[in-house]
Amino acid sequence: MLVGLIGAGIQRSLTPAMHEEEARCQGLALHYQLIDLDAAGVGVGALPTLIEAARIMGFAGLNITYPCKQAVIPLLDELSDEARAMGAVNTVVFRGGRAVGHNTDGSGWAWGFRRTLPQADLSRVVLLGAGGAGSAIAHAVLRLGAAHLVVVDREASRAAEAAAALSARYGAARVSASADVAAALHGASGLIHATPTGMDKLPGLPLPPGLLRSELWVAEIVYFPLDTELLRAARAKGCATVDGGTMAVGQAIGAFELFTGRPADAVRVETHFRRLLAERRST
Repeated sequence: MLVGLIGAGIQRSLTPAMHEEEARCQGLALHYQLIDLDAAGVGVGALPTLIEAARIMGFAGLNITYPCKQAVIPLLDELSDEARAMGAVNTVVFRGGRAVGHNTDGSGWAWGFRRTLPQADLSRVVLLGAGGAGSAIAHAVLRLGAAHLVVVDREASRAAEAAAALSARYGAARVSASADVAAALHGASGLIHATPTGMDKLPGLPLPPGLLRSELWVAEIVYFPLDTELLRAARAKGCATVDGGTMAVGQAIGAFELFTGRPADAVRVETHFRRLLAERRST
C-alpha cells in the first residue's frame, strides 16, 4: 500500500514512521513517502501534477499539510462534510478513481483533548490562532460543547472572518472575535494555542506569561519541541495542560483508518510516537 505526505519543509515529520509501524503491527505492507515541495524546489503550483501522479501510481491516499490544505480542494472530486465545513483538507483518499478530501485535524485534536482532560471546563474557551489548524480546532471544541469560543489572531480581520463563519454554523451567541488576548482571557476557562510560536525554529511565548492563571487549562498544538515554553509557563502557574503530541497522534489515527479501512491501536501509536520523539531529542 502506497501513501504519502505533500507539504513544504517536512523532512522531520514523524508521520511516516507512525503509519509504517502501525501497518507492520497489523500485518500490512505499507510505504509512506514524503513529497517535500522545498526539497524538490517547487511550490504549490506543482500540486495538480502531484495529485494526478499519485492517482496514476495507485496511492491509497495522501496526507496534506502546509501550504497545500486549501489549494488541494479544487483538485478533488469530493469533500467530506468535515473538510467542507473547515475549508481545508489534510487527508486525501483515492477510491474507485475518485479523490476524496477529508480533515482529521479537528477530530485529532478532540481525541487528544478528551483523552487528557475529559472533565475540562468549556464555558469560555480562547483560541489563539485562526489559521488552518486553528479553524479545525474551533469546529472541534464547539462540537465538544464549548459554551463560548473567543477567536484571537494577530490579523484581526482573519479572526473576525473565522468567527463569522463559525457563528453562521453554531450560533452567534457561541462565538466572538477579539484582537486583544488579555481581554479575551478575562474570565476564560481554557486556552488553545494554535500558532507556530514555540516551535524549534520559532521559539518563544505566544502571549505574556502573566496572563496565565491556575484556573485555566492550556492546550498546545506545537510538538517540536513537545515541552514548549508555553506549557512550561502554564505548569508553573498551576494550569492543567495538553501537549501537542496528542493532536499529532489523533490525526494519524484518523488518517490510518481512512487509508487502510482498519482502526489503529491508539495506545500503540501514541507509545511509538513518544518513543520517536525521545529518540530524536537524544540525538
